[in-house]
Amino acid sequence: MTAIETGHSYKRGFVWLSMFAIAMGFLEAIVVVYLRELYYPAGFQFPLKPVPVAILNTEIIREVCTIVMLVAIAYVVARSAYMRFSYFLFIFGLWDIFYYVALKVFLDWPPSLFTWDVLFLIPITWTGPVIAPLVTAVTFCTISLLIAYKISNYSMLRFSKSVWTVMALGALFIFVSFIWDYTSMIFEKGLFSDLFDMRESPAFMKAVSNHVPVSFNWPVYIIGEALLLASAVLVYRNTMRGKVKGFFACGKSALLGESPEATGTERIRGNDNS
Repeated sequence: MTAIETGHSYKRGFVWLSMFAIAMGFLEAIVVVYLRELYYPAGFQFPLKPVPVAILNTEIIREVCTIVMLVAIAYVVARSAYMRFSYFLFIFGLWDIFYYVALKVFLDWPPSLFTWDVLFLIPITWTGPVIAPLVTAVTFCTISLLIAYKISNYSMLRFSKSVWTVMALGALFIFVSFIWDYTSMIFEKGLFSDLFDMRESPAFMKAVSNHVPVSFNWPVYIIGEALLLASAVLVYRNTMRGKVKGFFACGKSALLGESPEATGTERIRGNDNS
């Protein structure tokens, strides 16, 4: 297998996964269209309306199933752990982007990129202006493409501990920024004791039905995004180091009378086993 064939293989993977992610985004939006027609016929807005516990539980199960589907398709399509991670980030990001594209097509919503939305329900309600998850989605896609570029063009990929640490911290800060509003509300209302049974707590549901998000924690979010971008820079720098090392390795092979093609083949074989 040549490096070009490997690159083409990844490109085909991204094409098919793009189709899957776009379809998933539209499917997700269709479900939301139904939910809003049932519970927000006049248009979605805060405060949230009370929803039966059975519907909330069903929605949480749907969210879990969605993530399982994204993980499963990334696992099946790719052969290496790093490429699976790359594909997952790409599908997740593109799915989120086209979810909002579809909502705009079906409902002409959101009216603004700074309109607040409910983003997720696990383990607690995530909220934020639409632009925040969209920026993160673009960041995920960027990191994904960098990983694929590294694998397909250079050598076997290995993240250093610093890359994993920076990436994990970035994700953690973004997660905290999304749950900040409802977590603050829980502490302000003294509802911490109801946290593990909140869907069946009358006090919690009453607080939610009267709560309107006011300000997003942009400082925490920006720190998270900066850390994710820093991890992307680290991946890119590692890619460039791999290119330089590959150049000197070819030069060394030439001096020793070794075949550059053989060296390239070994590199690709190493890549396939990563």
